[in-house]
Amino acid sequence: MEYFFRRKRVLKTLISLSLALATLLMIQKFKFVEDNVKDHLVVKTRVANGWFEAESDFYKSNSIIKGALGNNSPPGLIEKLEDVFVSNTTRMTWDVDVIDCKEDVSVKKKDWFRRLDPRFHQFVLHRHCRYFPMLINHPEKCREEDVNVLIVVKSVIEQHDRREAVRNTWGKEQAINGRKIKTLFLIGSPSTGKDAKNLQKLIQFEDRIYGDILQWDFMDTFFNLTLKEVNFLKWFNTYCPQVKFIFKGDDDVFVNTNNLLELIGFKTEEQKVHNLFVGDTISKAIPIRNRQSKYYIPRELFDKPYPPYVGGGGFLMSADLARRLFLISEEFELYPIDDVFLGMCLQRLRVSPELHPGFRTFGIVKRKVSPMNSDPCFFRSLIVIHKLSPQELLRMWNIVYDKNLTCAKRIVL
Repeated sequence: MEYFFRRKRVLKTLISLSLALATLLMIQKFKFVEDNVKDHLVVKTRVANGWFEAESDFYKSNSIIKGALGNNSPPGLIEKLEDVFVSNTTRMTWDVDVIDCKEDVSVKKKDWFRRLDPRFHQFVLHRHCRYFPMLINHPEKCREEDVNVLIVVKSVIEQHDRREAVRNTWGKEQAINGRKIKTLFLIGSPSTGKDAKNLQKLIQFEDRIYGDILQWDFMDTFFNLTLKEVNFLKWFNTYCPQVKFIFKGDDDVFVNTNNLLELIGFKTEEQKVHNLFVGDTISKAIPIRNRQSKYYIPRELFDKPYPPYVGGGGFLMSADLARRLFLISEEFELYPIDDVFLGMCLQRLRVSPELHPGFRTFGIVKRKVSPMNSDPCFFRSLIVIHKLSPQELLRMWNIVYDKNLTCAKRIVL
């Protein structure tokens, strides 16, 4: 009998502890809800007072918006900015839950479509579908007030080794001289013919470990890179009112983060941040007509010279400009080459992308066999170099940041 009561007392103790733990969890949950409600009420109050207080003290009134954009802003952009910033104060969430992306059958009747290379048919028939549901989202990346640089890396599900190399080198989340860096990888869904179910499980597992993946429900193909661009711009405009700069690059580049932050410092001191868009600028380019090229564009799709644009291997832009790019991008039909698409948007904004010699998206020199392409002293002096395998990236990172590496002088190409 004594044994029975002893067991009963132990059982009661366990039940009490379980209830206490459950109570603590519920308190935390209610506190989280309470904080969110408070935030929502603060936002509503700001809207009621007639202005939206972006944490980066971006825009507070119509006059400030006009002052920021200048007199050369495209017609209607100021009004669109006001609408977007007010709507974001009440939304602040991804608002695309489902998509029914059907073919635009009206295009099939056009003469130019009948002449179009069949490889582009699906792109043209579906390019009116712009925004897609999110499968993995991390809005908390931008909730901290002092995020200086958001590193955004284009990747695909299968390239886990590249993402791992980036996380351990230039994409490492850290603070350098007080400047906080956060990192995100942009991916879509597995392409047709791949083991989609297992790949999706793998990417979800990877995200549970690192918490740094944004995934949208569109197929990860070359032509859909522009979808990745516009969906990210919308995501950034929705969740990141406080971030100051964006570095956007591929998962096979080397980035010297110290030099990148130094460049940001110079631009900030010179007050040249508002229209900042820096990279390996390509000017006077024309569409490639070689059918064997990855970048082939038929005349039916585009028959004019390209505007100046930046090679997508890596570029730096200000958050101010990213928000305007989001708005102006909605006025364009999607274009299959994402770099050129951004160039079109910049041209409409009357912003010229800046050429910087530290961005080498075609290698340090275009002749791949040149020893300069593997000289660590060049890597120490530059900002972005394309392209490296994961093993090459890790090896070069360790060499460049080795205190024993001696270079004769700072190299400027």
